[in-house]
Amino acid sequence: MPERACTLLIRLTLLLLLGLLGACASSGVVTRDSVPQGESAEQLVEAGKLEEAAAEFLRLAETGSRADSAHYSLRAGETLRENGDYAGAQRAIADIRRKRLAGEDLVRFDLLDAEIALNAGDADRASALLAMPTDGLSPPLLARLLELQARAADANQDHFAAVRIRASLDALLAGADRDINRRQILEVLTKLDPDSLKAKAMSLRPDDALQPWIEYALRQRGQMLARDLPRPQRPVGTLLPDSGQGDRREGYGEVGQVAVLLPLTGQVAGVAHSILDGIFAAHFADAGAERPLLRVYDAGQTPQDAVAAYQKAVAEGARLVVGPLLREAVGELFRQQLPVRVLALNHPDSGEIPPSGSAEFALLPDAEGAQAAERMLALGIRQAAVIAATTDWAERASLAFRAQFEAGGGSIAGESRIADKDFNFKSAISQAAGNFATRDIINNDPTIASQTAPPVPDTGVFISMRPQQARLLLPQLKLARVTSPVFATSHVNAGGSNPGADRDLQGVEFCDAAWLFAPVAGRPDRETMARNLGTAAGLGGRLFAFGMDAYALLPYLDWLLAHPDAYLDGASGQLAVDNFGRVHRLLSWARFSDGIAQPVQGALSPLPLQ
Repeated sequence: MPERACTLLIRLTLLLLLGLLGACASSGVVTRDSVPQGESAEQLVEAGKLEEAAAEFLRLAETGSRADSAHYSLRAGETLRENGDYAGAQRAIADIRRKRLAGEDLVRFDLLDAEIALNAGDADRASALLAMPTDGLSPPLLARLLELQARAADANQDHFAAVRIRASLDALLAGADRDINRRQILEVLTKLDPDSLKAKAMSLRPDDALQPWIEYALRQRGQMLARDLPRPQRPVGTLLPDSGQGDRREGYGEVGQVAVLLPLTGQVAGVAHSILDGIFAAHFADAGAERPLLRVYDAGQTPQDAVAAYQKAVAEGARLVVGPLLREAVGELFRQQLPVRVLALNHPDSGEIPPSGSAEFALLPDAEGAQAAERMLALGIRQAAVIAATTDWAERASLAFRAQFEAGGGSIAGESRIADKDFNFKSAISQAAGNFATRDIINNDPTIASQTAPPVPDTGVFISMRPQQARLLLPQLKLARVTSPVFATSHVNAGGSNPGADRDLQGVEFCDAAWLFAPVAGRPDRETMARNLGTAAGLGGRLFAFGMDAYALLPYLDWLLAHPDAYLDGASGQLAVDNFGRVHRLLSWARFSDGIAQPVQGALSPLPLQ
């Protein structure tokens, strides 16, 4: 090619490139990668020097191209907003033209503009700005969008919409951000009266993500929702036909290495050792060739100790983790990103639900209160008196009883509480069950206690207290001429044989673990265990059964999570798992007769009470 022609071609190429660059500058649309000029300002942001960073961004906006100016003005506005200066943020972005922004800068501009509007009290404008598609948004931007949408909904008095958005946001957050979001969920719910919360809960599906939050908000205000008790009909472990690999049990899955996280020292160490001994008793009684390898870790005394124990167990090859036990530790673990699924051994009080694939298993007093209400309603009782101890567990059982009983068409005639130091329960009985007192029919003399008159029809007394209090209460109920049947939670049962003391509990029905009264298939004999292990005797027997069931759940956990209609016949009850990963215990019923707790006829049926 001649030299003159080559030179002309080069000049034309350069002109073409300059024209293209000019077109980009005039349109103001660029893709923002790392801009070297802004690095010093970003470093100031990282160092927390927000005012200096904002000033540097504004300087860059004044000296840069149109596109750079828009980007740096936006960064200045974001930095000022982070510093709490909304007026400064509004000034910084006032001259930005949206067409000069692209990609995430455009989304961030609308988000900042919406937050400024919210701060100024203009929720309608904020809502309009936030009505944008979410497809393709990065997780941080999506989280920010949802948070602002929740604030806008709350500002517009649409509290349930705000909570629903925050429930969706919860899955995108971790650490302190998640804790703040959860506190805000509860703060929004506290703006609603209990009746509104209950009505909303009734309108939701049982597996709606709002249900656990409404339940928690009501508990904080001394109320509860009636439970949707599971009615499973399909036992797990049914032998399937030979598939060429030997007999298989339906729902059974190999587990591998299992880590058990329990607090082995401290105030609850005795509880932990009863559970641990139950786990190992079930393990040694497991004749299967695929029984898991168990490794025990001390979960310590704090939530942080439990998280560290979990991380250590995972690093050492655990494929499933059982525990921790303390409520606070369970809640903290559920807030983490869990690479290995968990069967927690308590229910966190902070509202968390198990992450997908994990579950929680607990001996909940409120579950017992709800089942006592169902039992009484099934027997035709429509009026109930409630007498409970002043402990937290007794209060929870009583609240659950009231919610379930009233939801089933029953009415509460009266309630009272008795403290540990009390021994004269006359006023408590009168307050709760005074209307149930019988009168001498022949002489029509209210001062003479009738020993033969039947109880007031359709009435019953629900109690939630330890054996010592119940042994004082029952004789005083008789003296007060209250002859209605008495129903109780498992706490009334001391777990051992003490006929002399328990004769005062004559006729009291209570729900408890089946293993305490009768053999359970696949579980070691209770009397044998109690003779050889102190942790299986007395009150420890209930925890021992709980530990055996935790082990029994492991190979069936995935199946139960996927099949809410299935159940495992356990030592502590029939076990079913709901859509939130919460294990429900359907308990057996026993009655004190001549000081001995004996199964109620039909109460140990393999199917729950219908």
